[in-house]
Amino acid sequence: MGKDIRSFWSEDPISALRVTSGFRLATLDTGSTPGFKGSKKDSAAAGTQAAGVLSHLQEMLFANSTCGDNRKLLLVLQAMDTAGKGGIVRHVVGAVDPQGISHFAFKAPTKAELRHDFLWRIRKQVPAAGMIGVFDRSHYEDVLIARVHELAPAAEITKRYDQINTFEQELVDDDTVVIKIMLQISSAEQKDRLGERLSRPDKYWKYHPVDVDERMHWPAYQDAFQIALERTSTAAAPWFVVPADHKWYARLAVQHLLIDELKGMVLTWPEASFDIEEEKLRLSTT
Repeated sequence: MGKDIRSFWSEDPISALRVTSGFRLATLDTGSTPGFKGSKKDSAAAGTQAAGVLSHLQEMLFANSTCGDNRKLLLVLQAMDTAGKGGIVRHVVGAVDPQGISHFAFKAPTKAELRHDFLWRIRKQVPAAGMIGVFDRSHYEDVLIARVHELAPAAEITKRYDQINTFEQELVDDDTVVIKIMLQISSAEQKDRLGERLSRPDKYWKYHPVDVDERMHWPAYQDAFQIALERTSTAAAPWFVVPADHKWYARLAVQHLLIDELKGMVLTWPEASFDIEEEKLRLSTT
């Protein structure tokens, strides 16, 4: 990352956030800010600078696709309700040119979708060349909510982990960088955020009674997340778990991950496909 952006970080948080062998979700400090040495006040300046870098890189990615470059990026966001997925989409992804973004929020499958395998509807939304695709919830719902509520036989859910790994490897083989992020908040923080929605008329629209129903299954969801992280964090498509009790930190961390992956593509501006001097001359005569 650029010098100015780096100055806000005491260390690169990527290694701390990446899920590796032995990772335990239950031991994560959801109020921590791995690698960031500043405060919430500092996060505003850090976020503004990072947004400029991210926008620049995204534009280069999109520009190269107009010349046949097949590369693209898929950001997968998973979390319990109120963890901040919407804020990531609005404040992080929303800072770049919208023509280079494809966003899809997966809801409960329709009857038509249920007639196909669980990845059928997912494949239809993968990003095209040059795009940053965002999945707000994703194919992981089929091993999370489906596991907690027993919406499919246990043997079927077990098969899905390998199917997910195969699917994500196919994406990587097709020049897609896959970034999978779980935003992890504490049960107490979720309770506070739901309470805020109930106390503010401008937040009523974000509250759904089912949120409390799902909250009653908190331990089961944590177990389901742990299994999914263990079974599907691969070298090709690793998981990153971001402590999200501080929304400002979660947004900075996701910015950092996106910038790191885009920088890893070693993007450059595409060369002109025409004679520049000739076009300058033609233009001067108009």
